Amino acid sequence: MLDGSGAVMHAEDADRLQPTASIGKLFLLYAVADAVATGALAIGERVRRPLDLVADSGLWQHLGAHELTIGDAAILVGSVSDNLASNALLDAVSMDAVDHAARMLGCQQSGLTDRIRDVRTPAEPPAPSVGRADELAEAVRRIELTRTTSPAAAMVRSWLLTGVDLSMVGSAFGLDPLAHVTRDRGMTLWNKTGTDTTIRADVGVVGGPGAWFAYAALAQWDSADDKRDAALARMRDLSEYLRTLARGG
Repeated sequence: MLDGSGAVMHAEDADRLQPTASIGKLFLLYAVADAVATGALAIGERVRRPLDLVADSGLWQHLGAHELTIGDAAILVGSVSDNLASNALLDAVSMDAVDHAARMLGCQQSGLTDRIRDVRTPAEPPAPSVGRADELAEAVRRIELTRTTSPAAAMVRSWLLTGVDLSMVGSAFGLDPLAHVTRDRGMTLWNKTGTDTTIRADVGVVGGPGAWFAYAALAQWDSADDKRDAALARMRDLSEYLRTLARGG
């Protein structure tokens, strides 16, 4: 966890590289936003629903639309971590662009490693996303720090403000999960989460009257020992700590 200046407020195994489920979509969104900001993509340009359909997170799989604009696909990724929209956007910008976005945000090891798939073969990366808490906290800090000077950072922040998953580090703030784009209870939160059967991950920025902070909370456990409740409890502890700090308490 970092404060706005980049000072470390708290860290545990922050340099450990581990699978992070959907967290790498953060870099995909930044690559898309950078392409829009530089004119390489138009926000209203349309992308088609990918032929390699994937299940789990997202809404597009349940909708009748076969095409979406770049902007609408980005909002689906930011709000519900939509897998189909993620793959469509990846086809629009390329993995090289996503890797470059991760480097721009200060990450050397964290990133998106592959498109989202229902089944992974030995020939493919074992996880679609990997990350280190220290790098991920710095990445979101940079986005918040530059949001008034960087159109790309401002876009990514606006997309992630629509995120509905407040089950982890967002759990203690009491915000409306479906409507917290504007400040609520004196606080602002934008974040990107990732979940899998053995993973809970949450990175983002929380701000209040006192100050703002960037955080990354990553949990992984063995499939034979379900520690989901313990991981969520630890994240709740971090949430309450952040709430106190952001409110100036």
